[in-house]
Amino acid sequence: MTTDEFTLREHRVPVPLDHSDPDGPTIEVFAQEVVARGREHDDLPWLLFLQGGPGAPSPPPAFAGGWLTTALEDHRVLLFDQRGGGRSAPITASTMAGRTDQEIAAHVTRFRADSIVRDAEVLRARVAGGAKWTLLGQSYGGFLALTYLSLAPEALSAVLISGGVPPLGATADEVYRHTYAELLRKNSAYFAEHPDDADLLKRLAAHLDTHDVRLPDGARLTSRRLRLVGRNLGMSNGPDRVHAVLRQAWDGDRVSEGFLRAVAAETGFTDAQLYALQEFLYAGPDRPTRWAAHRVLAEFPELTDADPPLLIGEMIYPWMFEEFTELRPFAGAAHLLAEESDWPDLYDLDRLAANDVPVAALVYDGDLYTPVELQLRATPRIGAARVVRTGEFHHNGMMRNGELLTRLLEVVRGDGGP
Repeated sequence: MTTDEFTLREHRVPVPLDHSDPDGPTIEVFAQEVVARGREHDDLPWLLFLQGGPGAPSPPPAFAGGWLTTALEDHRVLLFDQRGGGRSAPITASTMAGRTDQEIAAHVTRFRADSIVRDAEVLRARVAGGAKWTLLGQSYGGFLALTYLSLAPEALSAVLISGGVPPLGATADEVYRHTYAELLRKNSAYFAEHPDDADLLKRLAAHLDTHDVRLPDGARLTSRRLRLVGRNLGMSNGPDRVHAVLRQAWDGDRVSEGFLRAVAAETGFTDAQLYALQEFLYAGPDRPTRWAAHRVLAEFPELTDADPPLLIGEMIYPWMFEEFTELRPFAGAAHLLAEESDWPDLYDLDRLAANDVPVAALVYDGDLYTPVELQLRATPRIGAARVVRTGEFHHNGMMRNGELLTRLLEVVRGDGGP
């Protein structure tokens, strides 16, 4: 497929479901190769884009944002739907239908970063002819990038990370303590800008506590689900998006249909149910997460007992698997995964310390999703890594502004990268 700006080529590649059993069942992973129009036959270096998530598809090229235009100036880009989302063996209620809780949980354990990296290595051999490539990891994609550096550094010419240096050595509890502290700051800023929304949120919560209000899929909208509209507070234009949702809440004395549709879209997991199992990102050997976000929330009465109520972010709680229609089939598996302690390490700390692949990490001050303090603590543990820190942009800043990618490329080129 060719557009005015670029040429696309789709790749579908079979990979083992379990890479330790190469002769066992397979799944198919999907990726799109993107090259600037007129440069299809040029010998361009490869850049593999690792999307945030887990469970989210790679963005369609036409909507990828300014970073892609910048990347295509010098690279052939591969947009990779990581296993579990998009067109790469998505984990959904329909694809898991007929399986027991134990079978679903066992299946999901094969969808962590180590498996995704090994899938990428199959793609590199099949699609890129074994050539080294540069990684660009956005958010969770940065976690994947460091697992890649741990497992196959010889495959990489450089690593670029945007808002996604994983919290090396930190527990899930520690991650959420930092995240909730930042969430309180985001709430303060939001209600300072939109003071009328505090009473609006209070009125809505009281109404939902005393009335049976249903979302378009039939699930009841509760006051605790309502607060999850704060999920986007840490994104560019996120506060404006939250405000726009809340301001359409009432149709006279009734909750408006438009508001219910918006809340369902803002808080739901229809397209990324693996994302609701995200806490396993922080699990390790003998380190079960045990619903860390839920447990740590109890340490923040400023959030739990606030009157008017405050907004909550992207955290996952056990009650969501009861209230969300699309998550109910995963309830049993989610509890099993929360208690699981037999996890492999995703990061080889010795190998990362000895790393000589140039790494540039863009850290956003006030990042709501990947705590700044933990990113800055982790980066010195990675050889050849440099931090580019900014207070001008939010967590998805590079997705919207190609100049930030240019800054990362300049850093790695200054350190001998491509």
